[in-house]
Amino acid sequence: MYQHRIALIRHGQTEWSASGQHTSTTDIDLTDEGVDQAMTIPSLLFGLGLVPTTVWSSPRLRAQRTAALAGLRVDEIVDDLAEWAYGEYEGITSKQIRVGNPSWSVFTQGAPGGETPEEVAGRADRVLGRARAALEHGDVALVCHGHMSRVLAVRWVGLPIAAGGLILMNPAAITVLGTYHEAPCIEHANVVPFKAPHLEPAASAALEAGTSGTGEDSELGHA
Repeated sequence: MYQHRIALIRHGQTEWSASGQHTSTTDIDLTDEGVDQAMTIPSLLFGLGLVPTTVWSSPRLRAQRTAALAGLRVDEIVDDLAEWAYGEYEGITSKQIRVGNPSWSVFTQGAPGGETPEEVAGRADRVLGRARAALEHGDVALVCHGHMSRVLAVRWVGLPIAAGGLILMNPAAITVLGTYHEAPCIEHANVVPFKAPHLEPAASAALEAGTSGTGEDSELGHA
């Protein structure tokens, strides 16, 4: 079917993503942590064997800046990659929303004054239709947002948008869409950089000596 793959790339951390506030049209920049996260994306792409020849970005600043920091040249700004329009829920958290609506999920109920699940699924399907054609020329990178990335992932494998709640997407994470036995699959999900464990001096010395340490001196099993 396709030899090449799609990389869904979420933007790096912002103040609102760190606090859990829903962010769609509010055009805020990355935090310092978000900048650092975005700069790890090239190593993730390399480790996943991805070499994007087509790069599309959401129109939001946080997505475009993430692409730039990751060294990705954006070929096109695609409005359909914008984050879910949250309407009255813009700037507030899920915890606040569920005070009045305990069963709320954006994937099943959408947002009042914003977009419905069907509208966002339609946007995702349009993007994926174009991306399938671009795969003929190489890997495709879509730099966008948390909820939008999750919708793109589940729609790629033919699941209803309600299934978006079954996959997560951390800031600056990558989810890879590919094929398995010629059928669409989610090849990797929510890939983030691995951080080396902090080792106490005794454990570090044990590793250098070719041993793993024993007893209470070793906490590697909890890393």
